[in-house]
Amino acid sequence: MDKNQARGESTTGISEWKQRPPYRIHEKNDDFDAKYEANCHCGKVKYQLSRREPLDSKLCHCTTCQTQHAAPFQWAAIFHKTDINFTNGHHDLEWYDPTEKSIEHKLPCKVRCSFCHSPIMDEGRNMILLFPSLIHLKTDEDRALFKPRCHMFYGQRVMDIPDGLPKWSGLSDESELIEDSPPKKVRELERKREEEREERFKKGENE
Repeated sequence: MDKNQARGESTTGISEWKQRPPYRIHEKNDDFDAKYEANCHCGKVKYQLSRREPLDSKLCHCTTCQTQHAAPFQWAAIFHKTDINFTNGHHDLEWYDPTEKSIEHKLPCKVRCSFCHSPIMDEGRNMILLFPSLIHLKTDEDRALFKPRCHMFYGQRVMDIPDGLPKWSGLSDESELIEDSPPKKVRELERKREEEREERFKKGENE
């Protein structure tokens, strides 16, 4: 890809990435039912979300997230690429490939505003990982839908968080539960949440 196209500096034609999710801009006559509005710190990048409840919401304590976010941990919510619509700043994005440590659009990659450098999302091959701190969650019900469901890489934490959520030593559901995660309590909690989530999906409440 011509990396200058990311900043709108290229005159070599229309970039393919602009025409497909998650970067395709939906016009007003498109069928995009916006549930939330969001923006970066400087406001140059703005987007909408059509899905009311994220597919998942997690807190990650890995040292990579600590370094890249300059914070004790990262709060992230997972969405489909088709769930997002950029309404401003489509050409004010820039990418970072953490594997190659280069500024290019090579999946998976990290996406941020090229002006204020606010992290916008992590783009994977099929999904995007958004940062709820940028989303305008106006009601307690909305905030509850984005509530983190677990901690990942908790063994690398810099601070204890005794919130009763499942705490995984590595990736969720693929590592060991540690610290204040009684297996029986965690199973009961997760079973209840999954039953409630499945019921909402059946009713179409989170589409």
